[in-house]
Amino acid sequence: MDLRFTDAEIAFRQEVRDFIAKELPAETRARMVAGRSPTKAQVVEWQQKLNSRGWAAPEWPKEAGGPGWTLAQRYIFREELQQAPAPSPLGFNINMCGPVIIEFGTEEQKKKFLPRMLNLDDWWCQGFSEPGAGSDLAGLKTRAVKEGDHWVVNGQKTWTTLAQHADWIFLLVRTDPAAKKQEGISFLLCDMKTPGITVRPIITIEGGHEVNEVFFDDVKVPLENLVGQENRGWDCAKFLLGNERFGQARVGASRERIRRLKLIAQESMDGGEPLMNDPDFRRKVTEIEVELKALEMTVMRVIATETKRKDKKPDPATSVLKIKGTEIQQMCSELLMKAAGPYAWVDGDPDEEEGSNDVDVAPDWAFGLAGVYFNWRKQSIYGGSNEIQRNIMAKAFLGL
Repeated sequence: MDLRFTDAEIAFRQEVRDFIAKELPAETRARMVAGRSPTKAQVVEWQQKLNSRGWAAPEWPKEAGGPGWTLAQRYIFREELQQAPAPSPLGFNINMCGPVIIEFGTEEQKKKFLPRMLNLDDWWCQGFSEPGAGSDLAGLKTRAVKEGDHWVVNGQKTWTTLAQHADWIFLLVRTDPAAKKQEGISFLLCDMKTPGITVRPIITIEGGHEVNEVFFDDVKVPLENLVGQENRGWDCAKFLLGNERFGQARVGASRERIRRLKLIAQESMDGGEPLMNDPDFRRKVTEIEVELKALEMTVMRVIATETKRKDKKPDPATSVLKIKGTEIQQMCSELLMKAAGPYAWVDGDPDEEEGSNDVDVAPDWAFGLAGVYFNWRKQSIYGGSNEIQRNIMAKAFLGL
């Protein structure tokens, strides 16, 4: 197995790097370098730039509006975005709902939704988790009953990321309550402006508004918004989650974080010397770098074997990438907290401090690091908790 990039792939990496350097707005990059999420307007602006180049949907085939790239090209593109850092194409549109419509949707659904997903004319969100159905997603209870030319949906979704921005939501709903757990579930597309939908914010531990709970009270969804077959929505869900977990390795993002960590550790003083001179701290940074290199090699192995797979079932190895990728990101956040020391607890936006007469209480790089640390506790939970991923691996690899 040759895990080296070809000359053509190396040239492609430089093409992507040059495009980002030329087209990424300076304000967007500065915000992300500082560890803050880009605004909705910045995400939309950047995805539309990518779409004008034909790069908004790296995983999509050409006939659906994508570039038709190889797995290696997709990986390179994702890695360069994360290292820049630049916003990734909106995952709900590009990595989740879009591929499901391409795989299971009707021609009418593809024509209606895919072009608007690419250009981020519509912002989508994911309606999967419920108060009693998180990692055990098949336990969902939101109901959809067929009445005339509509489904009537009642229930609740929770932890719905960025629903406050969303124009549409893709839903898993129970359409046959008498069926077995994974059966009797359907996949629906719903306009968020439909009467009966209520979005309530969930303020997370660091004070951010990223997730929401969404209530459905007699919400009418047209029958033609069913994706795939009625009561076979679990097939769509498994396909979607397999795509999502592959992207959660986030090698480029962790590499950028480690680079930032080293810079901070050179500025942060401990006992009169830069923290980076502390042997114990250096050892921990080295351990993360070794873990990241091992993860990178595992991603390359998955890419190499994926090109030979004849079926379209999710590769159980994506569970390995999800577990290790999220663990490394959490390790990075822990060391960033240690490097910043008490400054990590300074909150707010340093850009808003310009022109103020107040004395600086912390360097710009320290703002919000505690918030990042607490927020990233979620990474080993969402997308199917790491405990669930270990169960998947035990069944797939060990036959348990």
